[in-house]
Amino acid sequence: MKLSGKLQPRKMKHIEMSILNRDIDRVIEFMGHWALMHLSAEDISSQDLDGASYRHIQENLDRLAKAAVWLGVPLPQEPEESSHYPGEAEMVLTNTIITVVSSLSDQEKKCQEEKRKVEETLNEAKAFTKLNVSFSDLDQLSYLTLRVGRLDSRRQDELRHNLSDQAVIIPLDSGGEGRVLAAASRKGRFALDSELKKMNFVPITIPEGYKGVPSELLSGLETRFKGVEKELEDIDKRKKALREEYGASLQKLSASYLMAGIAEQLKCRLVSTQNVYLLSGWVPAGVVQTLVEDLEEITEGRIAIRAYDPEELDRVREGKEKVPVYMNHGAFVKGFEKVVFSYGAPLYGTIDPTPLVAISFCLLFGIMFGDLGQGMVIFLLGILMGKSNHKFFSGFKKFSVPLMSVGIASMVMGLLTGSFFTNEEILTGPTRVLTTLMTGSPMDRILNLMPISHMGGSVVKLFYFFGFTVGLGVLLTSTGLIVNTANQFFLKRYDKAFFSKAGIAGILFFWYALFIAIRFIAAMIRPEAFVFSFHWFDIMGLMIPLLGIFLGPGLWRLFSGVRPVFSEGFIVFIVEGFVEIIETVSTFASNTVSFVRVGAFALSHAVLAYIVFRFSEEVSAIPIGTAISILILIFGNTVIILLEGMIVAIQVVRLQYYEFFSKFFTETGVEFSPFRFRKLQ
Repeated sequence: MKLSGKLQPRKMKHIEMSILNRDIDRVIEFMGHWALMHLSAEDISSQDLDGASYRHIQENLDRLAKAAVWLGVPLPQEPEESSHYPGEAEMVLTNTIITVVSSLSDQEKKCQEEKRKVEETLNEAKAFTKLNVSFSDLDQLSYLTLRVGRLDSRRQDELRHNLSDQAVIIPLDSGGEGRVLAAASRKGRFALDSELKKMNFVPITIPEGYKGVPSELLSGLETRFKGVEKELEDIDKRKKALREEYGASLQKLSASYLMAGIAEQLKCRLVSTQNVYLLSGWVPAGVVQTLVEDLEEITEGRIAIRAYDPEELDRVREGKEKVPVYMNHGAFVKGFEKVVFSYGAPLYGTIDPTPLVAISFCLLFGIMFGDLGQGMVIFLLGILMGKSNHKFFSGFKKFSVPLMSVGIASMVMGLLTGSFFTNEEILTGPTRVLTTLMTGSPMDRILNLMPISHMGGSVVKLFYFFGFTVGLGVLLTSTGLIVNTANQFFLKRYDKAFFSKAGIAGILFFWYALFIAIRFIAAMIRPEAFVFSFHWFDIMGLMIPLLGIFLGPGLWRLFSGVRPVFSEGFIVFIVEGFVEIIETVSTFASNTVSFVRVGAFALSHAVLAYIVFRFSEEVSAIPIGTAISILILIFGNTVIILLEGMIVAIQVVRLQYYEFFSKFFTETGVEFSPFRFRKLQ
């Protein structure tokens, strides 16, 4: 099932499902895989997880995790797309794997412990090989207790078991004579002698005067040590075979139990009776019919489903619950959703600003960071993040499309300014050809931000460019005001649509103030053609919108029948009105002037590139200057891409947040967050 729609918030439906106990697991499995339903918070309880099924699942997960750690198999952190609810077959396979792995793991532990004890004993014995003391006296001089004798080979395993880690029993022959060496630490001496006595151990007399430790005993210890090492090697081979045999099954089982755990968490919190569960939430209206058909097929018709429009629910009309906003964008616009949702989700039923953000973000970034080569690096970095499966880049995959988009914008601006990795000469030839075809006269560069005459720039042209960036600010601010006005109409908040500073009154004031400013600037630039004068209608054009902002809320309450007219009192109403007017004027002025920073950062980028290029050009004239020049270009471009690129990105985000979003994000909504098993979908 696929969701499809336009580049705007989708229409939502509230779904209530009554599900039999026998079908709830399959329904949750279906909903979790397809990620279609945003669960309603009011229908989910916060009770503790204490169900037997949940504990059983967690126990199996722990057992599988221990087996996987021992085998060296990495386990998934969340369910796979193919995961399903574990049944009897999965339980049998789980027990089989755990039994086999546990048995081999215990065997490995025993061998490792025996290896440790044999190694310690061997090292102790070697320490006394050259000691000029009778063997019979070693029992009094060392921390090692040695007993050599005969013991029925059938009882040697019993002796090992009884002594546990207190002693080491080493067979000294393989001919069935039953000769053994028993070694223990000083503190285990009495336990060793006691057990040996019970087992009818017969000591072997060491020749009188024999000095040190008999070589026969040392060779026995060494043989046993090598034997234990061989056993560990065999265990390691079996371990690798088990990893190949059961590795994929361990991962698949773990993913299934993770899915079952998430499902059980949801089940524990659902409203339910002994036989029926109630599952409710929000789904896109366009998939309701398909969803119902799929669920009826899964449950064989044993399900009751009811769908409601948002306005049919009392809790939505009363503002107790917000309808989640689901965006269904193409790849380009979707890449900028995080910019919007990091500030806040739009209210359901309002305009989706994401397409506007995507376009304006790229435009502003490109203007402030114009260089063909540097933009190409950002573009290629975006491709790398999107295509690479490397662990480092996979965490940044969501930034792939935005990076490619701003990289293209930077490349376009670089073509206009004639900059390629700060070099101002490489693109001169192609630019002359292009401008000749377009205008009939060649130009070294289409746009020159540097106010240097021999480069074709001037302060006047620079001020024109700053005027252009302010014009972009006016356009973006006006768009924000229009979006807010439309949203208020959609939400039926007509008082705010007409009389707020971000409504029609604010738009009229802002646009008329701009009209006056344009007349004034035109008169300054061309006084022979334009004469600026302030007329009575200018006063009316400014005062009428401001009066609407000042008196509008009270007049609306008066004529709409809302009482009292002055909810906080007349004095408070007057003070709030004056504050609102002051804030309106100052906000519009600061928002407009704020976009001068776009031109300022574009100029600073051009100046920094000019410095790097000229510095490398001057250095190239000295001995080995070419190599130094290349190093300067590499270092300079790297600093510009990393440092200035980050600064420009921050400035673009700031302009979006404070100059655009602030116009219509007066209240945030809820982002559509469906129930799903895989968080990384």
